[in-house]
Amino acid sequence: MTTLFSTAMTPTQAPAIPRGRVASVALWLTQIALAGMFLFVGGLKLTGAPELVALFDAIGIGQWFRYVTGSIEVVSAVALLVPAWAAFGALLLIPTMVGAVVTHLFIVGGSPVPATGLLIGALAIAWARRDPLASVLSRQSLVRNRSSFF
Repeated sequence: MTTLFSTAMTPTQAPAIPRGRVASVALWLTQIALAGMFLFVGGLKLTGAPELVALFDAIGIGQWFRYVTGSIEVVSAVALLVPAWAAFGALLLIPTMVGAVVTHLFIVGGSPVPATGLLIGALAIAWARRDPLASVLSRQSLVRNRSSFF
């Protein structure tokens, strides 16, 4: 007599963590880390930390540029913590960090690695949160197309 069914038991497997959830947590951790760094450094720039005053003296543009850069960093850090604004905060940080990398490479010296890491983080956030950007751009083109009929 032959057996039609096997009675071997397979061990139960725990359900896998959904890939989307892991990506979402990683994105939020990146946003929180970058926001913390930019709040800290932007705040130091705005309060006039002596090291940063000396750094912006070495850049040679003037101290007004320290205030502009610090303001961009603080505003962008706050935006990174608001889901609907995160992409826009990251977009503000991208040219700021490109400028920081170029400044370290060609003007003041020092390692551009920290600024490059922050630039990569801002690029990743802007890419991951690109849907709000696309919706704003599509609304702008829709408004522009409607106004061309009149």
